[in-house]
Amino acid sequence: MKAQILDVEALQAISPAALSAYARGEGWKKTEPYGAHADIYAGDGRPEIILPRTDRLADYAAVVSRLIGVFSNVNERDELATYRDLAGADHDVVRVRASGTEDDGSVALDAGVELFLQAREMLLAAACATRSPQSVYRAGANKEASEYMKRVRLGQTEHGSFVVTLMAPVPPTLQPLLDETWASFDDEPMERQVTRRLVEALEASRNAVELAHSGDGSNAFENAITSGVSANLCEAVSKLIDHSNGLEISVSWARTRPTPEARRKIKFSESDAAVLKEAARSFRAKLPRPGVTLFGRVHKLKRDQHEAEGLVTFKAEVDEKMQSVNAVLDQSNYSVAIRANDARNPVVVTGDLERVGQRWRITNASVRELAVDDSEDDLEDEQTQ
Repeated sequence: MKAQILDVEALQAISPAALSAYARGEGWKKTEPYGAHADIYAGDGRPEIILPRTDRLADYAAVVSRLIGVFSNVNERDELATYRDLAGADHDVVRVRASGTEDDGSVALDAGVELFLQAREMLLAAACATRSPQSVYRAGANKEASEYMKRVRLGQTEHGSFVVTLMAPVPPTLQPLLDETWASFDDEPMERQVTRRLVEALEASRNAVELAHSGDGSNAFENAITSGVSANLCEAVSKLIDHSNGLEISVSWARTRPTPEARRKIKFSESDAAVLKEAARSFRAKLPRPGVTLFGRVHKLKRDQHEAEGLVTFKAEVDEKMQSVNAVLDQSNYSVAIRANDARNPVVVTGDLERVGQRWRITNASVRELAVDDSEDDLEDEQTQ
């Protein structure tokens, strides 16, 4: 028995732009206007159809229902499948497919919730990376990305496996596609930039994972930052992998904004999760830590003649390990470091700590010398603050 779409609200959700884009993609061409609000379309071996230009018609839902029937008969497809394509015709549709589900396509409740959450985080990471790619993003800090996510819709799940479907908004093109090449990234609207950045970032992260598996991934993830790879994206994808035996992410491009390809697929295996988690950890480890207080000793001093500022290397405890920490100090703080070094007294250094390559650096640093007799008490006070 063939299913038929009868829900009026569901039918009215199909836009006129989606209908015309779908018809053109399936071989129909506009031949002439029909009245004030519709056009006649025809095609080789296809019945003539009338497509509305507006959804304000009183019988719009009935018209859409008839068109779905025509499209389904011509393509010998179920009406539900045709409806799903039409619903996504004016959206870039992101599908996150989790393998290894039960025979009926179900997953455990907690795993299902996590799949939805991490699919959202993955798309949000791509939205944040659209304007200014960087290694880590702070949740909620990017207003443009947050506003974009409010317009993303959650699509229906699909049979065969557990699929999270995200319907990303894309404005229709106002110009016909002159050739089969991609538009310049900067010329695209922000909404299409996000989905293109998502695909670019996923492919770049997968390539970086492959380099890491081959033992040649030392800078692979850092080099992929400009493609949209971030700690946020790596964490989201690794968690998606954790809840499946294999992960497939695809993007079907909106027919209302044509592209040289219909869709793109990127696959990850179970072994990729550990590499992505390590990449995320490495990205976050290099984040500046504002307002850090370190207790240690002056190890090296260096200042060029006639220069007010000087470079100081401290030996201090960072993440429960003794590390060398470099700082460029102004004249006043450099003088404190000299006195502490001459007296072999410990110091307290306050500033913004960051990882640069394999080294630690503290910026905006201030130095306070501790007397030997007071250092243990002062250290205890510093640690309890």
